[in-house]
Amino acid sequence: MRDILDLDRYPLDQPGSKGWINLVDRCRIDLAEKGMFDLEGFVRPEAVEKAINEVKPVMDTLSFVHKRAHNVYFRKEIPELPADHSALRKVETISHTVCADQISDSVPVWIYEWPQFAVFLAACMEKETLFTMRDPLARVNVMGYREGEALNWHFDRSQFTTTILFQAPTEGGEFQFRSNLRTDTDPNYEGVERVLLGEDNEVKTLTLVPGSLNVFMGKNTMHRVTPVKGERERLIAVFSYYERPGVMFSKEEQMGFYGRAA
Repeated sequence: MRDILDLDRYPLDQPGSKGWINLVDRCRIDLAEKGMFDLEGFVRPEAVEKAINEVKPVMDTLSFVHKRAHNVYFRKEIPELPADHSALRKVETISHTVCADQISDSVPVWIYEWPQFAVFLAACMEKETLFTMRDPLARVNVMGYREGEALNWHFDRSQFTTTILFQAPTEGGEFQFRSNLRTDTDPNYEGVERVLLGEDNEVKTLTLVPGSLNVFMGKNTMHRVTPVKGERERLIAVFSYYERPGVMFSKEEQMGFYGRAA
């Protein structure tokens, strides 16, 4: 993995060492204070270029175009809210998705399957252990965003979201987020409404650099990717880990996300 990851700067291959412990402590502090941590230069430039060359032909010819109007919860209704509540207003998302089975022998999948990566993430998230998915489609996705395309405001279903940016767009495609907007006991619908109306001054913008690992608490952090501008598309890998082994999406979920079932 030394040809792919900067293990001198980020010693994931040395769990329990002083450097590894210091890195984990730093990431835990960032998660607690900012709701995320960002490791710039995590993937070496040569490996970033290799990943783009592996993914781009598949993205251009075989990717699934995912376009939908949705609310931030990806649910048709919230029982305690009227249908016309501002927190349920529809936004539009459009992206292109490449699944793990389409790039099985590639840099993103090698990183995902490297055992020490899951060990490091579990330590940062203070989990006993994390497992890769059994689902051949969902385990690793590379998302492509082209001119005018965006991932709109939403919450994730999982507590943490793990991504690596491989290609930045010419313009736009910035990651915007509002940390700790809700809790498991307080949905804070008024806060959601303020974000959607552009009235929350605690919304932050992060411009990621290619090769950066970004881990954020997507379940309670409302977030989006702003529309891409220019000819160069945004390419970002999303890695899915769970606290139990053997996780699969249902056939219905696979069809909804990827237009096909495994």
